[in-house]
Amino acid sequence: MTADSTRAATRTVRVIRATPEELYRAFLDPEALVAWLPPAGMSGRIHAFDARPGGGYEMSLFYPADERHFRGKTAEREDRVAVRFLELTPPGRIVEAVRFVSDDPAYGGTMTLTVTLEPVADGTAVTLAFDDLPPGVRPEDNDAGARASLEQLARRFE
Repeated sequence: MTADSTRAATRTVRVIRATPEELYRAFLDPEALVAWLPPAGMSGRIHAFDARPGGGYEMSLFYPADERHFRGKTAEREDRVAVRFLELTPPGRIVEAVRFVSDDPAYGGTMTLTVTLEPVADGTAVTLAFDDLPPGVRPEDNDAGARASLEQLARRFE
């Protein structure tokens, strides 16, 4: 939990057999990002991308048409996020301010995603630490989505 303790946090870690440099590039290449970031079954589209501190990107994640138990945060089958890069420290750290584009106050506010890429014996430990999750995002769902995304990232390299 955060210091405020009303907003949840999650931390998801996976070791991937790749170098920190390779993985860092996968976070800052819009074509790579749209290929691995959408959790399993979802698809994505990048609307804008500016890979520099103070820059960022806007991306839509689309739920599959046959997925009945999920409703998008932005539209019927869409979650759209606006991301600002707060810190880019190659090859080991990326800090993002992430905001859902939504009229629903349950998804309001800005969460922080801190990505750390640490070399380990078997590759790189990739940590996705989310702080200040909006109240409408269940921590267990956020963690499951982060795990699915990291699994897809690993498949690009392993």
